[in-house]
Amino acid sequence: MTTTVSTAVQAPPAPAASEPGQPFARRLWRGRPEDPRWARPALLGLLLATAVLYLYNLSASGYANSFYSAAVQAGSQSWKAFFFGSLDAGNAITVDKPPAALWPMALSVRIFGLSSWAILVPEVLMGVGTVAVVHAAVRRRFSPAAGLIAGAILALTPVAALMFRFNNPDAMLALLMALACYFVIRGLEDGRTGWLLWAGAAIGFAFLAKTLQAFLILPALALVYGVCAPVTVKKRIGQLAAGLGAIVVSGGWWVAIVELWPASSRPYIGGSQNNSFLELTFGYNGLGRLNGNETGSVGGRGGNGGGNWGETGWDRLFGAGIGGQVSWLIPAALILLVAGLVATRKAKRTSVTRGSFLVWGGALLITMVVFSYMQGIFHEYYTVALAPYVAPLIGMGSALLWEKRDKAWASLTLAAAMTATAAWGYVLLNRSSDYLPWLKWLVLVGGLGAALGLVFAGRLGRQLARGIVGLGLVAALAGPTAYTLTTVNEGHTGSIVTAGPSVAGGRGGGPGGGGGFPGGGGGMPGQQGQQGQQGGGMGQPPTGGNGGNGGNDGFGGGVPGRQGQQNGNGGTQARPDGGMDGGMGGGMGGLLNGAAVSDEAKELLETDAGDYTWVAAAIGAQNAASYQLSTGEPVMAIGGFNGTDPSPTLAQFKEYVAEGRIHYFIASGTGGRTGGSGSGTSAQITAWVEANFQEVTVGSSTFYDLTQEASG
Repeated sequence: MTTTVSTAVQAPPAPAASEPGQPFARRLWRGRPEDPRWARPALLGLLLATAVLYLYNLSASGYANSFYSAAVQAGSQSWKAFFFGSLDAGNAITVDKPPAALWPMALSVRIFGLSSWAILVPEVLMGVGTVAVVHAAVRRRFSPAAGLIAGAILALTPVAALMFRFNNPDAMLALLMALACYFVIRGLEDGRTGWLLWAGAAIGFAFLAKTLQAFLILPALALVYGVCAPVTVKKRIGQLAAGLGAIVVSGGWWVAIVELWPASSRPYIGGSQNNSFLELTFGYNGLGRLNGNETGSVGGRGGNGGGNWGETGWDRLFGAGIGGQVSWLIPAALILLVAGLVATRKAKRTSVTRGSFLVWGGALLITMVVFSYMQGIFHEYYTVALAPYVAPLIGMGSALLWEKRDKAWASLTLAAAMTATAAWGYVLLNRSSDYLPWLKWLVLVGGLGAALGLVFAGRLGRQLARGIVGLGLVAALAGPTAYTLTTVNEGHTGSIVTAGPSVAGGRGGGPGGGGGFPGGGGGMPGQQGQQGQQGGGMGQPPTGGNGGNGGNDGFGGGVPGRQGQQNGNGGTQARPDGGMDGGMGGGMGGLLNGAAVSDEAKELLETDAGDYTWVAAAIGAQNAASYQLSTGEPVMAIGGFNGTDPSPTLAQFKEYVAEGRIHYFIASGTGGRTGGSGSGTSAQITAWVEANFQEVTVGSSTFYDLTQEASG
């Protein structure tokens, strides 16, 4: 992996953008006085191109993950739901995360109204912001070209293109983690305490987006600053303590309010078994992700023997289901990380160049290790957290070695990084044998040709050297760019989505983003597959039906990695892979996605909706979300996301019904009564409703009118 001829690597801290008194537009266009004339226009072009790429075909994903979209819709109607992250404006239960990632989307919907664009554009802006942060971090110590390469690599990472167009919390997490690294590097430059406070605030707020995952890189950042900062040991310790205080304040204020708020007057904390956010943080949504002991979850059981979330091990991130999401340039990043540390081994303790490698490299390594061995819930899209760390290492490492290309070890290392990139790109593309079959040969041959040229980079003329650099960039980015273009050209809905095309042995792209769990096309036993919705018009909600139900073995009943096809009428039809498409979500409340809501069902729920706190109640958040987003009225999600949270209890539900606060109960399954089984709260409520209230059938959907007792 290479870069163009650059200015001095060890650049001084940035001066003012331009001469004072200049018009703002001119200062914005010109940038720093010492920059080449093309630098600022190229940056603005990169950010504009990223925005256009991520905005393209955005509405194809409709409401994306309806679980979070329902909470966004609720937060746009109720400030209480906004604060707590409630799934409905009636504030029955929250999402199973803190609410910070929902806030920008909820404000957007409150301003612009409920639509696909209002929900997803804030995520796109976070993606553009992350590219800008990575560029700024690399540009400060290296060349403008290095910053541009780092930003482009991030923008063209397939999983980044997926998640910066999706409404899961990972977009905000990636932005805040990149900001934290940037602030620490700024602190390494001048030793000012303020940078540590800003870094702590970013990490603390990231905690309010995705809890303990925000703390993964904290040890690496603290260690690098504690060793390399240009201040005394005593001051370093004090600054780190101040940064820790910033984390506690920025992340703890919300936690303190929630824990002190009387439980009787706030929504139930979704994902917990005892209505406690602290239990959620350190249990199902925290340490349980590491050891697989996730009470209230669908289960981890990773380990070397495999499980619902795939086998763990050092090669997990390079496997069939995950490799194409983010790993294209990881081998080169690791090579360049080592090379950067070797090149700066004789530098002073306070070298910001070496500190930059340590910050981004430490964040990458610790996140890779955790992702590789965690035994709890793990989805492919989690790997977007790696993208902001990989891109800077490529930009910095290639710039540093290019400056030293007249030395044999530097040119050979560049050639090795390029060779690894070409070979690994070929392997990844070869996993999709029918996907642009010519591209893998372009990547392999072009990459190896560029690597050969890099061996002699120190002896080449300026024009030939630039040609080699251009060939290397094309070969390195061709694969991820193709995957990214495939990703943005398709809609993605549901709780489990993947970037790029289908690959052998893993989940693939296509509408809905793939099937359920590794090796399967449909999901957990009795659950539905990904929803094959197609986006409506510009900014309109999605239309169409669901993906298919899982087969008897719970893995789609067909070819591994295949997804259900679209079925817009809510009925059933055969899929090419041998499964069947169904209209409504099956057991466990439709874990992977919600239900297709007919016009008749919508009209039924909207009748006299203003007389009730909840127009309906449904088992599981995905099913409830479908009806809530369709009607715009609150729908209670019994049992939260999985349908397994003990909220509400049967006694509480009976009280709500007696008070006339719920109109209908929505039966799960395809017009049937499969809302729960066993002795859990959801099953108890389902059995009580079926035994005591009048059944109403609308098309293939079954409702129970909780205002009309069953005859006899």
